[in-house]
Amino acid sequence: MTAHDRTPADEVPWKVKVFDSLSFPTLILTRDRIIKAANQIFLDKMGLTHDEVVGKSCYEIFYHLEAPCSDDICPLPRVIAGGKTDSVLTTATDDEGDVRWEDRVFSPIFSDDGSLAYIMESVRDVTFIKKMEKQFKETREFFEKVIQSSVSAIVAADVKGNILLMNPAAEELFGYSIQRVWKENSVEDLYPPGVARDIMKMLRSPEYGEKGKLANTPIDVLNSKGERIPGEISASIIYEEGREVATMGIYTDLRERLAVEKKLKEAQSQLIQTEKMASMGQLAAGVAHEINNPLTGILFYATLLMEKLSDTDPMKEEIGYIIEDANRCKVIVRNLLAYSRKAAPSKNIIQFNTLVQQSLGLIRDQRLFRNVNVVKKMAEDMMLVQVDTEQVSQAIINLIMNALGAMDGEGVLTLRTRRDKPARKVTLELEDTGCGIPDANLSKIFDPFFTTKKPGEGTGLGLSTSIGIIQENGGSLFVKETGPNGTTFVIELPLYTPAEA
Repeated sequence: MTAHDRTPADEVPWKVKVFDSLSFPTLILTRDRIIKAANQIFLDKMGLTHDEVVGKSCYEIFYHLEAPCSDDICPLPRVIAGGKTDSVLTTATDDEGDVRWEDRVFSPIFSDDGSLAYIMESVRDVTFIKKMEKQFKETREFFEKVIQSSVSAIVAADVKGNILLMNPAAEELFGYSIQRVWKENSVEDLYPPGVARDIMKMLRSPEYGEKGKLANTPIDVLNSKGERIPGEISASIIYEEGREVATMGIYTDLRERLAVEKKLKEAQSQLIQTEKMASMGQLAAGVAHEINNPLTGILFYATLLMEKLSDTDPMKEEIGYIIEDANRCKVIVRNLLAYSRKAAPSKNIIQFNTLVQQSLGLIRDQRLFRNVNVVKKMAEDMMLVQVDTEQVSQAIINLIMNALGAMDGEGVLTLRTRRDKPARKVTLELEDTGCGIPDANLSKIFDPFFTTKKPGEGTGLGLSTSIGIIQENGGSLFVKETGPNGTTFVIELPLYTPAEA
């Protein structure tokens, strides 16, 4: 009997009332798939009457078939055989062309003697749930793609520090594979000792922004080789119902940025140096021009006066001092003129080794080499250069004299030439065993008038003049290395090949 029999409401059995009040469309089936009863929700859903459903087979009502569904599809035979609830998920297309998902649950109904009497089939529309699951899956897959394809390194870990997620950028940065960190490593292995704990303290403190979040904080990280890598981290704590369940960090490798910033600072420093040298060159040219004429007069008249004095005249020694100091001023003026020279170099083609040998031979005071062992390691390659030989010789002599001064007249001076054919350049290394250059002075050694010598022993124009000469001839001059055991200066010049003529 169903609620659709014409029976007064107070005479309808309670079991029928319960069946008719179920919130899901429900059928009572016999073992041979004949519909014994249907609740009102089912009839409304199907748009049928009680008489059009009861007595018909379920496959006829649902699918308009003349034969039962396959046992592989329909769980009803399994319910009959095992006496346990079973279900099947089905799809169908409605009149508007939308796919509907239905979960059909088959439950056994036993008689008083324990035998299977009927099967109850409940039809539950799970379309909304399935669409939500599909949307959630698509969203999750999308976020996974975003994380995996991110150029920033992303790492997530649980509250115990076990790494849960590491994208390819993080694997490349830290040098670990996700399979390895799952088994062997924790998030603390990604930082120098104590840094992971410091990050968690900052995350839990409101002093560094919103509690549970940390934005753009410079840190050092460690890769699998134990190398420190300068980086930046943005991190957050993941909460569930107010509890910490995980942490996530996004890392930026700062090595390339710092290298660019370093090059920019060097370029800015070089620009300032160039402007400074240009200004000093103009000043030097003016000073040299103004001093040169009266200085020539002083030397001329002092020499005439010296010639008139007898060898026993007490004034002769004082006049000698005047001439000596005037000559020293003359050297300073000559260096100033060389420093401020604006004329284009007069270039000649010469074998580089020959130029180095000639420059060494032009140092007249050989007493400077008395306790210095000069080692020549000249490459046997053909190394032609097209330079102003007088200018470059002056630069080489300046560097040799500086080396002799740094060794205080005692040590080993090594002159080493080399040809770099792929780079199209020749190199001269001047290596001394002197005291070295202090770090504080390295950035200033090419500045005009900078010197560490005692007053009267140097003008501070030697290196500034030398670097200007080498640059005018298309080359470069720099310090390769320096320390307590000596200094190595390097001159690089373009290699000349006859085919360029």
